[in-house]
Amino acid sequence: MTRTPSAYPAAISASGLTIYDAIEVGDPRLWIPSRELESLLNVGMRGMSLAGLPLRTRSKVVKEAVCRILGYPIPRSFKKTKPRFPGQALDTYSQKSNNLQVWNDELAPTRRYAIIRISAEDNIEKVKVVAGDALAVLDTTGTLTQKYQARITIARGARPELVSPTDTAPLIPLLGKPAKLTAFVENSIDYPERGKLLPIKEIFARLSPLVGKKFNDPGIVQERNRGAGLHKLICRTLGYAESRDDGRFPDIRHQLIEVKLQTSPTIDLGLVRPSDKEPLEIPKVNGMKVRHCDVRYAVFYGETDGKKVKLTHLCLVTGEHFFSRFPQFQGKVLNKKLQIPLPRGFFESEPEGLPD
Repeated sequence: MTRTPSAYPAAISASGLTIYDAIEVGDPRLWIPSRELESLLNVGMRGMSLAGLPLRTRSKVVKEAVCRILGYPIPRSFKKTKPRFPGQALDTYSQKSNNLQVWNDELAPTRRYAIIRISAEDNIEKVKVVAGDALAVLDTTGTLTQKYQARITIARGARPELVSPTDTAPLIPLLGKPAKLTAFVENSIDYPERGKLLPIKEIFARLSPLVGKKFNDPGIVQERNRGAGLHKLICRTLGYAESRDDGRFPDIRHQLIEVKLQTSPTIDLGLVRPSDKEPLEIPKVNGMKVRHCDVRYAVFYGETDGKKVKLTHLCLVTGEHFFSRFPQFQGKVLNKKLQIPLPRGFFESEPEGLPD
């Protein structure tokens, strides 16, 4: 069951932990998932004035506010740790412009970045919490420290492929019975639950008929919107009444499905390899820590005439077996300063907050 956002600060305050004390990712009481973290920071910081404060003082005031909001005691001085809030794997960046600058550090795939929008009048307008792998997608400068990619090759006329005939061993006890899961009252971005996860074979059976389907192509510069068309098709096919996408990994969180729409042979994976055994930044499911390699990848290949995208192939595979089907290659290795232009509408994308 999803906890209300305010339950986390109360538990942290009662625990006596500091921002430097480690918390296991997915801990149901003390680890704040990104969605709830964003909601808490928005409720606690929006409208806060930073007017007249020198930059170093402003940074300290922001960090003190984060401590108060999350239930942590404010330290006498903040250590120069990476990240600044190790207990929640969290860094903060205050932004007046849409040019995010990360100095002398690398984007970490499992770290969370609270990007704080400051108005011309020096008031906090909005907070957006994103993981390092999501920020990597926004980088257009080619300066990422590492960017994983893979290649897809498909024989003409090939049938849809179920590359992984079964789910990963830890996921199997959490699976439900397909006959009872024909429609979902939950949202597609809700956290997964035991007994409500479709087996990978059933996902394949439901998604395979999408091959040959067409949907509107918003244009080559609208890749995210192009993917949204496929996202809606998949959600409807799986039995969800509505389709939502908050930009977090994986796309269809309730089913642990990441969707890739390919109109070229190169699959961009960002900073995380599908086969990684690091935990996903979501609450544990029935006491089990879900890993990146447990996620099911639905890789669709498509062709476009500029007006319509036609789906021509589907590969469904667990992260554990991803590279057995898609050969991996690695991008350039660079470091130092990263400059990431935040797209228009970055702070307006959902979710703005959660009901308490």
